[in-house]
Formats: sequence, structure tokens, C-alpha cells
Amino acid sequence: MRFFTLRQWLTLLTVQFATLLFGATMTSVAVILPQMKGALSATQDQVSWIITFNLVATAIATPLTGWLATKFGWRNLMMGAIAGFTSFSVLAGTSDSLEAMLVTRVFQGLFGAPIFPLGQAILLASFSRAQHPFILMAWGVGGVMGPILGPMFGGLVAELLNWRWAFYMILPLGVIASLLAFAALSNQEKGNVQKFDYLGFILIAVAIGATQLMFDRGQRLDWLDSYEIQLELTLAIVFFYLFMVHVLTARDALFNPETFADRNFRIGIILAMIMGMLQFTPMVLFPPLLQELRGYPDSIVGYLIAARGMGNFLSFFTVVQLTRFNPRLCLFIGLAVQSVAGLWMSSLDMNMTSADVFWSNILHGWGFGTAYTPMAVLTFSTLSMRLLTQGNAIFSLLRLLGSSIFIALTLVVFIRTSAEASVNLASLIDAFDLRNLSAWITILGEPGQSPLHIRLATEVRQQAAMIGYINAFHLLTLASALAAPLAFLFVIRKGAEA
Repeated sequence: MRFFTLRQWLTLLTVQFATLLFGATMTSVAVILPQMKGALSATQDQVSWIITFNLVATAIATPLTGWLATKFGWRNLMMGAIAGFTSFSVLAGTSDSLEAMLVTRVFQGLFGAPIFPLGQAILLASFSRAQHPFILMAWGVGGVMGPILGPMFGGLVAELLNWRWAFYMILPLGVIASLLAFAALSNQEKGNVQKFDYLGFILIAVAIGATQLMFDRGQRLDWLDSYEIQLELTLAIVFFYLFMVHVLTARDALFNPETFADRNFRIGIILAMIMGMLQFTPMVLFPPLLQELRGYPDSIVGYLIAARGMGNFLSFFTVVQLTRFNPRLCLFIGLAVQSVAGLWMSSLDMNMTSADVFWSNILHGWGFGTAYTPMAVLTFSTLSMRLLTQGNAIFSLLRLLGSSIFIALTLVVFIRTSAEASVNLASLIDAFDLRNLSAWITILGEPGQSPLHIRLATEVRQQAAMIGYINAFHLLTLASALAAPLAFLFVIRKGAEA
């Protein structure tokens, strides 16, 4: 492998830092959700909108990346995206209501959408295919610092000051990332702009928005018993169908049909959607579990969630060699390990220790890092270079869509199963049957200490919530287990495994 030029090193550093900015923001918000829940007077499902609305906005704007890159060029687009993302991050910290927070998070997502796909496209275009495994790993080393530093500093700042400073701390990172983009990137691709497909963009935006609203509000509105959910389901199906027809028939469609003709790319975007499901869900589930059921402070939660990023980092010591040896096997191992980690998480109970949380997140992060690099390499290994920017936009769109939908699904599982468990557990408490009650008295103390029914109600609520979290982790386990065999459907380019 030849040595990289100074410009290539600067390009890699720029994309690393921009990705760190994006990752740190996403993961720091997950840690402070319980604080924001109280400050903004939100319920458990409402406060999750702070993440899902951002993911949906990012997903909707992601298809614009290819067109924006040709209109403004790499440098202008990256600098504009970072500046807007940073500005709305700071504004999110000033929000005094859930509505204001959601608005700023939506605009944060819209501006941040090009950062990840454009960064990955820049790297894949700036280095040869033989260098891609190493470059994606090196990019990941920098990018993974976001999931490590975000929860640690977010939790620490939230505990020492308050949750707003977790947003304010993004400002200096954004300034540094903008300066690096100005120094390292050129305005490559500028001037190749094609006519923008407004109809295609509207079709996919409505389809994505309707899908997310249906999953976010379905539990609250009792699903198909609600006319709103019926309408959103209809809109999602109709507009996704119209978008597919439009892409196949329009002259200058938002997505070039040639992109989907590549077998590896088709398999890759399916796996990207599943990997999106696995990426953020543990970070949404663990903070409220640890804070509300175990009483952990924000700083400790941040350290424990950061373990997932540490697991990502550890995977980089082996992933390049294993990807070069057999990328399909490496991808399979990564997904299988995530399934094992999910199974470990689903075995936790109210007596879990910090070590249980730490090591299960380390394992899950290692599996994710082990799976991501070969997945990206295989997905784009046979795709034409001229389709890379657009392909990365589609790749990121489905990854984000998978994240937002799966978060909503796991919260539905959590809410429904915890409510059912609460009823079932409460029905077991019978004051006239000492065989059932004696176990509770042993755990909770003598009746004379404080009203026994209050302690019983609290214990039932906590145990029921734990059952809900366990079922959500089972869903996480199932997703990775079903995805693992898909790794062997990829076609290996001649010499790719050498």
C-alpha cells in the first residue's frame, strides 16, 4: 500500500472530526434524556421523539446529499452542513418546551444529514479500492470517539451544570470541524449539477414522515383503531410505491436506477437498515433503565454507555485484517456477536451490576465495529465510482430510517409488555394468601416501617419496567441474529479477499 499524501491525511482527519461531531451529539443526547424528560414535562414515549424526530429529519434530507454536492461542491457543502448543525445544537440547549426542542432538533437533523454520507463518499473517492478497508477503519477510529466522548462528557456536564450544556459543548467542536473542512477539502463535483427531482423528493419525504409518525403515535392512539394511524399507513404505502415507480420511469430521478442494479449494493442497504436498528437502540434504553430503576447519576451512566464506543475502538485492532482475509465472515461474526450481546442484555435483572452493563456494551460495540467496515466495503465494492455519493446517501438514509423505526418499535414493546407485566404482578399480591405475600414482606421489610402498599406498588412498577426493558433487548437480539446469514449473499470481487 503506497504512502498517503498530505492532502489525503488532511481529508481523512477532516472527515473523522466531522463524524466525531455528529456522533458526540447523538450519543450525549441519549444520556441526558431522563433530565430532559422532567425539564420539558414529557412522558417516556414523548421524550424519545427528541431522538426520533432528529433521525427522521436527517433521513429525509439525506437523499439531497448527491445533488447538493454537485451544486455546491464538497467543501462548501461540508462547511455549510457543519455550521448549521452546530448552530441548531446550541439553539436546542436554549429550548424551554418540548415543542421548541423538537423544532431545533429537526433543523439540526436537516443540516447534519450530509455530514455522514458526504464524508464516507469523500473517503471512498479519495483513496483506491485497495485502501478502503484501512481508510474506513481509520475513519472509524476517529468517528468512534464521538460515541465514547459524547456520553462521558454529556453525562458529566449534565450532572455538574445541567443538560443544556451537553448541547452547548458542541460549539467548539463545530468551529474546529469547519476550519478543517476549509483547509482540507476542495469543491470537487461542483458544476456537475443536474436538474433537481422535486417530485421524487416530495414523494420520499412524505413516505418517510408518515412512516415515522405512525410508529411514534401508534401506541398512544391504539394503532389501527385510530383514523390518524390508518391515514399515515395509507400515505406511507402509497407514497413509497409512487416513489419507486417514479425512480424507475423518470428521466432525472432523485436516485439513479443504475445504483439499485448492483447486487452487492442492494444487499448492503438492507444490512445498513438493520445495522441502523442496532446502532442507537441500546443508547436509548439504558439511560432511563439505569437512572430510574437503579438510581445511577448522569456521569456514571455516561461512562457506562461510553463502553459501547470503547468496544467499537477495540474492534479496529482486528477488523482490517479479518476484512481482507474474508469480509463476509467478518460481517457474519460482527452481527453474531451483537446477537450474543443482546442476549446478555436481555438476561439482566434488577440486581444487575455496573460490570454487567459495561461488558455487555463493550461486546455489543465490538460486534458493531467488526460488522460495519466489511459491510461498507462489500456494499460499495462493485458500485461505479460516479454513483458513490448518491449510493452513500441511500446507504445513510436507510441506516437512519432503520434507527428511527426500530427505536419506536422497541419503545412500543417496552410500554406494552411493562404494562401487561404490571397487571400480572399486581394480581399475584393477595393479602389473604400469606404464601404469596410473605416473599414481598421479606424483600420490603416489616409492615410497620411505612405503608406496605406503597412499597409494594413501587416494587411492582420497577419489576414490570424491567420486564419491558428485557423484552426490548430480546427484539434487539432477534434483529441481529436474523441479519447475520445475509452476510454470505454478497459477491466477492476478484482478489478482494487476498
